[in-house]
Amino acid sequence: MTPANLAEAVLAATHAVFDRRGLDRTILPESVTLERPRNPEHGDYASTVALQLSKRVGMPPRDLAAALAEELARTPGVKSVEIAGPGFLNIRLDAAAAGQLAREVVRAGQAYGRSDRLTGQRVNLEFVSANPTGPIHLGHTRWAAVGDSLRRILAAAGAEVTSEHYVNDAGAQVDRFGRSLLAAARGEPTPEDGYAGEYVAEIAERIVAGHPGLLDLPEGEALPVFRDRGYRLMLDEMRTSLERFGVHFDVWFSERTLHTSGAIEHALARLREQGHVYDADGAIWLRTTDFDDDKDRVLIRSNGELTYFAADSAYYIDKRERGFDRCVYLLGADHHGYVNRLRAIAACAGDDPDSNIEILIGQLVNLVRDGAPVRLSKRAGNIITLDEIVDAVGVDAARYSLARSSTDSPLTLDIDVITRNSNDNPVFYVQYAHARIASLLRNAADSGIDRGDDFDPGLLGHEKENDLLKTLGEFPVVVATAAELREPHRVARYLEELAGTYHRFYDACQVLPRADRPVPPPLTQARLWLVEASRTVLANGLDLLGVSAPEQM
Repeated sequence: MTPANLAEAVLAATHAVFDRRGLDRTILPESVTLERPRNPEHGDYASTVALQLSKRVGMPPRDLAAALAEELARTPGVKSVEIAGPGFLNIRLDAAAAGQLAREVVRAGQAYGRSDRLTGQRVNLEFVSANPTGPIHLGHTRWAAVGDSLRRILAAAGAEVTSEHYVNDAGAQVDRFGRSLLAAARGEPTPEDGYAGEYVAEIAERIVAGHPGLLDLPEGEALPVFRDRGYRLMLDEMRTSLERFGVHFDVWFSERTLHTSGAIEHALARLREQGHVYDADGAIWLRTTDFDDDKDRVLIRSNGELTYFAADSAYYIDKRERGFDRCVYLLGADHHGYVNRLRAIAACAGDDPDSNIEILIGQLVNLVRDGAPVRLSKRAGNIITLDEIVDAVGVDAARYSLARSSTDSPLTLDIDVITRNSNDNPVFYVQYAHARIASLLRNAADSGIDRGDDFDPGLLGHEKENDLLKTLGEFPVVVATAAELREPHRVARYLEELAGTYHRFYDACQVLPRADRPVPPPLTQARLWLVEASRTVLANGLDLLGVSAPEQM
């Protein structure tokens, strides 16, 4: 019996009690949630439904809990129901009901953990969105790991997700990049406001090689070539680095298209129709202070020049008109000031900022080795690049380590720890559990032992088997919660708990028979189903984080 099945049983019992006592069923929730008691002596699962409903029906919570317990105890697979404290229901399952979960997990395979919790939601998930003027750096890398994991988790919860990278190819930074490339090609110092690092010289050299005679042209003719070709080469490098990291974007959205397609003019007209655009001091403004922004924002300056905010407004409206219900932005730690202004754009466009737009802010990442900060990148100047991180620790260690902590907090990654083959390295700990299972299953196959088409779930009655089954049962709820709260780290922390629970089961419960310690074949078969269920959940969870599930280590 899965936790979801048990929750449905609790709800069904509640309906039955209400019907028998003539109570108003309209006050009943659509679903109930269950918790795992911290103390196993308190049962397998606990429910607070009696406490939640007692005031509404005018019954003491313990009296309502007693009625619910009597009804729920008739449910097949429920061993006992006890009332604790002011009205908690502590529920125990019989071994057969608990063991059935192994069958359900194995038969569901890759689908186990997926749900329809967010079905019907169309989500645009924008992350990384690095300027095409330099390599992907460490801060972007955190968002690449978190964003792509969140994309996978949202999809697993039933949402229709489009991952998107916004290419800032229409601003002054692209002009500065072009001037930096031209200076590098001419052997001149980097402009005061330009970009430094060996990558600038490398790209400049590639541009010159592809355009013979370019340096003989006047600056006014050469600069556009360096600017346009340079940012496209940089963009290609970014794509290559991200794909190597396992991150694929459905859409690479060019800011230039907002200017060339008339999208900005269209957006300004819509905002004016909503009554939030006004003219003052020769400029055109958006009255964002009506929606908690600290000041109104200029859309078009008095000299006729469009602002970045005009493009931001057009970009949001473009996303909504592409049919996305919710636009999720993953932004860096230096973008706190964008939260209210982006929410104000949504409100000015006639949307609900609490429903249609969401801004997540991630904190900084530091990298250390031997207790000291890692040196700055030679190629990229004063930053550490994605490619350097992957070269140093590998894709799996980088992705897992960056996704396993809440983005609300600054993160320090110790290269020595995340590359160490020991249990204090979380990614190794989880992957080793999967590899350990794969090894056991290979040994079983080599010995001619097969788990068969079915098993007796009632044989899985050992305390450690029960612990493992309960942990496996939590996976769908963990995934759905991680999707709803936008917190991929919940999946990583769950996998670490599962790995530990599996290791304890393995140490306590012999799976395969040995000459000196035989195991009854039916018990071996049942435990092989449980082992395969554990392998399935570990693999499914690692996949949600974009991390491999190795067969051996």
